Amino acid sequence: MDRQPPEGSDQSAAADGSLSCYRHPGREANIRCTRCERPICPECMIDASVGFQCPDCVRQGSGTGHGPAAGRPRTVAGGSITVDPRLVTKILLGINVVVYLAVLARGTALVDDLMLLGSAPTYYGGPPEGVAEGQWYRLVTSMFLHQEMWHIAFNMLGLWWLGGPLEAALGRARYLTLYLVSGLAGSALTYWLSAPQQGSLGASGAIFGLLGATAVLMRRLNYDMRPVFALLAVNLVITFNPWGGIAWQAHVGGLVAGTLIAIGMVHAPRERRALVQYGTSALVLAAVILVVVIRTAALT
Repeated sequence: MDRQPPEGSDQSAAADGSLSCYRHPGREANIRCTRCERPICPECMIDASVGFQCPDCVRQGSGTGHGPAAGRPRTVAGGSITVDPRLVTKILLGINVVVYLAVLARGTALVDDLMLLGSAPTYYGGPPEGVAEGQWYRLVTSMFLHQEMWHIAFNMLGLWWLGGPLEAALGRARYLTLYLVSGLAGSALTYWLSAPQQGSLGASGAIFGLLGATAVLMRRLNYDMRPVFALLAVNLVITFNPWGGIAWQAHVGGLVAGTLIAIGMVHAPRERRALVQYGTSALVLAAVILVVVIRTAALT
């Protein structure tokens, strides 16, 4: 027997035939609210005991299958629904832009102070500097450092396109954890495999972490994987181009870390969600620290 959708449901479709979110027209929605059956995008998905519900159904007191104390709206990964689902993404983008403007003002001196460097003098006859010399902060500062306009433009576009939907789906704390640990993983692998005198900078490790997480999330939501696979293929071609000049280690490290963390975040069982999510992140971070410690011991 054919079943008609409930009264008031939105059956609008995009030009390619896919459903659009009833709260955000134009956004692809391959998931329906389990109560009203209206199509919803990741930003509107609230975790329920079975499937996902839309904000309207939760607001109207339909319930999510949990007790009253657990009735707060949650994202697909268990994060809180926020008024501005891109706040952390905007802050990260702003930090990158501010550091870039500081580089324009101070020139290469700031780059020498903040870039990722194993162990080498930053000027002729100077003392060796770098992570191996105790400057571990470079693993973090290099993640927000850019020197060329095209470099920061490319990375910030990736941060905006990938980061916003991920922040909405994961929640702020989980999203920030994903971003920072992915970036650190990219820095650690670069530190491990690159020559100690080879400098490196940029947010690419963190951006590739977001790309890996996007693939995991889209798979979890049963979205069409072809667009993200095409984007990943293009970025890998750019990463391993024959002309060099790109720290492929940062891309690979960030991609692997972001994928592993995202698997833990979106596939964690509800009853042990926080333990699995942050436990996965902690394990990846522990691996990053181990790589850094081993490399430092080899250089000193």
